[in-house]
Amino acid sequence: MSVTFELKGPVGWITLARPEAMNALSRDMVEGITAKLVEWQDNPQVRVVAVTGTGRAFSAGADLKTAGAPAQPGEKDFLDKIVDLFDTMRAFPRPVIAAVNGLALAGGLEAVMTCDFVIAAESARFGDAHSNFGVFPGGGGAAVLPRKIPVNIAKYLLFTGDSVSAQEMKQYGLVAEVVADAELIDRVQALGEKLAAKSPLVLTKMKRVADESADKPVADALRHEVLELRNHQRSYDIQEGLRAFVEKRKPEFKGY
Repeated sequence: MSVTFELKGPVGWITLARPEAMNALSRDMVEGITAKLVEWQDNPQVRVVAVTGTGRAFSAGADLKTAGAPAQPGEKDFLDKIVDLFDTMRAFPRPVIAAVNGLALAGGLEAVMTCDFVIAAESARFGDAHSNFGVFPGGGGAAVLPRKIPVNIAKYLLFTGDSVSAQEMKQYGLVAEVVADAELIDRVQALGEKLAAKSPLVLTKMKRVADESADKPVADALRHEVLELRNHQRSYDIQEGLRAFVEKRKPEFKGY
């Protein structure tokens, strides 16, 4: 399947392990990652998910050698499978971090954009690249990239097929941090453990409100936030957090 899964403490790691093909996504890889995410979303031990690659690429996108293979009647084709994967990644109820180790192109960039934020190695590069092969994006290249970075820069990447550095993508807002290549995994693991110590209930609610806010007027987004807070006031975690504050100790959140 060319992808590995490992639970390091509270952080579930998904590692694309097909370096000879620049971690191009095959049908088996896509199906396997989707199934693991579905499994992990029901596992309270997995507080954070991190996605990375091996070799010089995070992912060069879909495996074009097999992407066009027709599906059997009544079965989903490869595009359906990719859409399912990206929808599952976006909807994962807890934080998902992209640990971008190298080239993130085409579907690889689209996969990055499904994550909540991006930590990139200094050598990482980002590009859409679909136009280089006469392929139209189907996982968010044209639809989501202009929501993540300035529209004119998104169009530049879409039209030219060129790639830009991690530092440039940090300036444009897609990348949260750029770290030395050798420090990437340790940094993301430490960040994942930091997030795991917080209330998973709070992070889930924050993620939901933040994800939905862009498609709402400000007044509706604020109303959603207040409604979530009203509901959250009934939770164990907020009471535990307030008790810990008063007692000057570290809170022990339970996620309900």
